[in-house]
Amino acid sequence: MSWTFDSVAIVGAGAIGLYYGGRLAAAGKNVRFLLRSDFDEVKRDGIRCESVHGDFHVPKVQGYRRAEEIGPVDLVIVSWKTTANSQLESVLRPLLHADTQVLTLQNGLGNCEAIAALTGPERVLGGLCFVCLNRLAPGFVSHTAGGRLSIGEFRPDDRGRGVEIVRRFKEAGISAEPGEPLAAAQWRKLVWNIPFNGLAITGGGVTTDVLLDSPEIESRIRSLMAETIAAAKAQGLDLDEDLIEFNIARTRPMGPYRPSSMIDFAEGREVEVEAIWAEPLRRARAVGVQARQLARLLEEIGECIANRTGR
Repeated sequence: MSWTFDSVAIVGAGAIGLYYGGRLAAAGKNVRFLLRSDFDEVKRDGIRCESVHGDFHVPKVQGYRRAEEIGPVDLVIVSWKTTANSQLESVLRPLLHADTQVLTLQNGLGNCEAIAALTGPERVLGGLCFVCLNRLAPGFVSHTAGGRLSIGEFRPDDRGRGVEIVRRFKEAGISAEPGEPLAAAQWRKLVWNIPFNGLAITGGGVTTDVLLDSPEIESRIRSLMAETIAAAKAQGLDLDEDLIEFNIARTRPMGPYRPSSMIDFAEGREVEVEAIWAEPLRRARAVGVQARQLARLLEEIGECIANRTGR
């Protein structure tokens, strides 16, 4: 039996949720946003995006303060930071009907499993966002590069859920594609996220161009990438060493890009340590990869956060 959807709820109206949810809404889709601190501004001014793929403005937004006000929808897109996952149960429950699917666009590992524990694994999909986005103000996003969205099913079946989501996203002008097996896609993104997000923090809150300007740091980036690929391969996932050069080459033209975890660190917010560094380290060691570079980076990140908070 095939699956389709009409109504969408965006849970997490940061850069990712505003951009992808905004593009869907601008294309006329029935999109409802769960808004917290941005509620008044977004309801008044809408969603604005300055994008390399064309600016857009959604003047009238279906925004709500509580999930209960949104009600059951066909597709829930979870785009908040993984640090908010303790709220998953209270937020997801009011949004579900018998056939609601949940797509997580979050970084790192463990998010699909957390959602599956609440909804059942047959409802869960994962999306990997290869995009440079920054939320500059309430309801205002800057999109400077990329935009591709790779979507996979946590437990694949014959309902065509991922294909249908890709089709609808493409109708809205979003570059989307059915992904490789989801676990491989998650580790593929970690090849970039682990070193660039982490070293941007340990460097004191620096941008990617600063990292690559240093031969010593670039060497460390390459070592972390190689270690991440080795951990994925040890789990039977098909990642190639060519990813190292590919990721370095695609990062140089980004200029002074601010990785999302660096922004969180610099602005005093909780950092997604568990999903991006701690859980990958546990999974690497579970398959016999000691991942000493990752362990060192995780320890340094912890020290930076402790020094920032004065603990």
